[in-house]
Amino acid sequence: MNRVSQRILIATACLLGAGAAQAQSAESYPARPVRAIVPFGPGGATDFVARIVAPKLTQELGQSFVIDNRAGAAGNIGVELAARAAPDGYTVLFGNVGSMAINPSVFPKFPISPMRDFIGVSILSDMTIGIAIHPSVPAATIKQFIQFAKSRPGELNYSSTGASSASRLAFEFVTGKAGMKLAHIPYKGGGGAATMALLSGEVAATMLTVSSFIPHVKTGRVKVVAVVAPERIPQLPDVPTLAESGFPELTLGSWHGLYVLAGTPRQIIDRLHAAVLKVMKDPDVNERYKAAGAVVSISRSPEQFATFMKAQTEFWEKLVQGLGAVER
Repeated sequence: MNRVSQRILIATACLLGAGAAQAQSAESYPARPVRAIVPFGPGGATDFVARIVAPKLTQELGQSFVIDNRAGAAGNIGVELAARAAPDGYTVLFGNVGSMAINPSVFPKFPISPMRDFIGVSILSDMTIGIAIHPSVPAATIKQFIQFAKSRPGELNYSSTGASSASRLAFEFVTGKAGMKLAHIPYKGGGGAATMALLSGEVAATMLTVSSFIPHVKTGRVKVVAVVAPERIPQLPDVPTLAESGFPELTLGSWHGLYVLAGTPRQIIDRLHAAVLKVMKDPDVNERYKAAGAVVSISRSPEQFATFMKAQTEFWEKLVQGLGAVER
């Protein structure tokens, strides 16, 4: 046997060995703790979902899913950090509509492409978004709020979790269609900070996931005038949807999903997907979601999630372009 043949045999053996090792690694996954990156701060909707789902995945798979909050740049800091990790299933990302479907259009120069660099394991939830106002605002309905705001153009302000958040873009769509002019004030750290701004009276209104302010509705510190959902939600049965209120374009709230890096072995993706399906059937998860105005939502397969992602990315791209919300 000549040297060339020997080298070919050695190279082939190495490839076969590497493939076998990878397959064995996938079969034993997870063999060590998994880093779960949340690209937003504690207290927001994405963190809320992660802190319910991650412990359940820990129970189901036998290894810790350790939450790592990496807030900043509308979620881009955490997303980029996750994208630089090895595609071995030991770094997962809890993404949301803003970080995964909206940011690509708002930040066209951002080097990470969610559709290219990640694989969606499954959607995890759809959280209802609501328009909430401070008690000092003399309005009890969305129509009254619109009339009041239009009578004071530029005098009222509203809080959001960032320029490219789904709730902020949706609010801009509402204000534009209704002919209102409100000043936008973004707050870092997720829905918690934006809600505190409303509670303190720093802003007159906000549009966030209802889980951020539902605890304050019963105490009268917040008034909710509309929700973004296909139908009214049990937690706020008297509050109409935006579709009922003349905005039929907005029926989907703020969804969240679990992602791994592109190139992750299919066996690992399937194992995670199977675990998610079991976790999301847990009565405890359902009860905690329900209490916060969230709905359990799962993908039948990663392929179905990919189709959903593509449609969502296209929807928000049109809205971003129409509002001129692209960051140059």
